[in-house]
Amino acid sequence: MSAGAIDFFVLTGFLGSGKTSLLRDVLSAETGSDTAVIVNEAGEIGLDGVLLRESGDDVPMAMLSNGCVCCQVGSDLAFTIDRLIMAPRPAGLPPLCRIILETSGLAMPGPVLRQLATLAEHRMRVAVVATYDLTRGLAVATFEEAAAQWAAAHRIVATKADLAPQALTEAPVAIAQLNPVAEVVAGADRAAIVSAAFAPLVAALPLREVAPDLATAHPRLALCLVRPRAEIAYADLAGWLDNVAGVLGERLLRIKGLVKVQEAPRPLLVESVGTMFAPPRQLTAEKLPAPFIVVIARDIVRNELEQVEPSGLFAFSWREPESAAAGPGGIRAEWVT
Repeated sequence: MSAGAIDFFVLTGFLGSGKTSLLRDVLSAETGSDTAVIVNEAGEIGLDGVLLRESGDDVPMAMLSNGCVCCQVGSDLAFTIDRLIMAPRPAGLPPLCRIILETSGLAMPGPVLRQLATLAEHRMRVAVVATYDLTRGLAVATFEEAAAQWAAAHRIVATKADLAPQALTEAPVAIAQLNPVAEVVAGADRAAIVSAAFAPLVAALPLREVAPDLATAHPRLALCLVRPRAEIAYADLAGWLDNVAGVLGERLLRIKGLVKVQEAPRPLLVESVGTMFAPPRQLTAEKLPAPFIVVIARDIVRNELEQVEPSGLFAFSWREPESAAAGPGGIRAEWVT
């Protein structure tokens, strides 16, 4: 049983991008004994589970044998997580501090996170970690699943660095084309990368700045920087976010931002993966960036977002294929990760 807050990592990434290797490495590290693993596979043979068991018999593990987690509507995943948290820890092992769910390569993160909403009583800190295969790069972004995985990620980990050293150098800029609000974990030191990928989640979120000279987004993806024109009422913000989700539906991949509302003394962090929104919360850190919202979506046109009601609250700056050659600049802003 856990003695405190648990970090829950949804490990996602496209087929063959190195998820299982990353998971094996973290379990082989000295800190692996405080970790439980749930392996979710679309196939009938638990190959990943077999491989992971080589990392040690003391790792609590639950295999979901009834298909991809993101396709389930029952409570199988929630039941499995609850059982892992409540089960007594084996003698000699530290308290449970971290659970890693490895999804299938075709899983969408949004439906997985919706199932976790039933486990609010455990007060887990949740993050999506996605793998970025350096040998294939942005080529797999043509697959909707890969684009959704990257857009949903809080951390994106560059894998197979030994096979593509040149791509490793270019990885931070390439990854930011798809998700500029994600933390990029890239480097040649494998042990350091594994440690950073599953580092403890903290309440005080770091600040980072996106380079102003990023290339255009992938042809099917649009990224919009939304700036509030002034402080707005919370009801207007909530209504606008709800309407964005309603208009874009499954095409909405990610929302993240910092907004000052009239009813709160501190800016609110707003965030969604797909149409699954986290409860807004006030940030207490000093030197926060100017209010902003980032919207990442696929297959949309400007009017769909700019005409969302209530209108007139925001100014919009786009980075999309149609406007890439329209002029210089790009998005210049600080981002909360």
